[in-house]
Amino acid sequence: MSQEQFYIAQIGRTIGLWGDLKLNLHTDFPEQFKVGSTFKSDRGPLTIADVNFKRGIIRFVGYESIDSAKKLTNAKIYTDLEHTKENCTLEKGQHFYFDIEGSTVLQGDLVLGVVDDIHRMVDIDYLVIKTDEALVKSGSPKSFLLPYIDRYVLNADTDAKKIYTKDAKDILEAS
Repeated sequence: MSQEQFYIAQIGRTIGLWGDLKLNLHTDFPEQFKVGSTFKSDRGPLTIADVNFKRGIIRFVGYESIDSAKKLTNAKIYTDLEHTKENCTLEKGQHFYFDIEGSTVLQGDLVLGVVDDIHRMVDIDYLVIKTDEALVKSGSPKSFLLPYIDRYVLNADTDAKKIYTKDAKDILEAS
């Protein structure tokens, strides 16, 4: 079981008198916030008493007054690998970031590099690719960004940790 923690939300200001708090999501899977679910936070474990995504608010067990809820303002909420895979449903063609990171990026038989990180800019994910050492020695940059869109990414095989691309070398050369 992995002990790696994933930052998924931050608690904002109090709303009203009954312990409601603004919830700022940092995840693509809001469905994991269910009544009765318990999450880790930098203030200790928190169990959800009520959640309303239309209003963007949440309430936790034991924090049902404005004074007690204020103690949670700015707290960060985390989950782990096991709970993420258990509580988050992926659609066909979707992958978790942690399954993509560390994958080898290929264009045909040419190894372009390894996914070092993923950044979201506006509504597009960009793979931060650490360029293969052989390409760096031949004058390519040490890293480059590749948009994670169908135009460039043909297939992501998370079991084999390989990402097959087209025209990604053009982006590398233009970087």
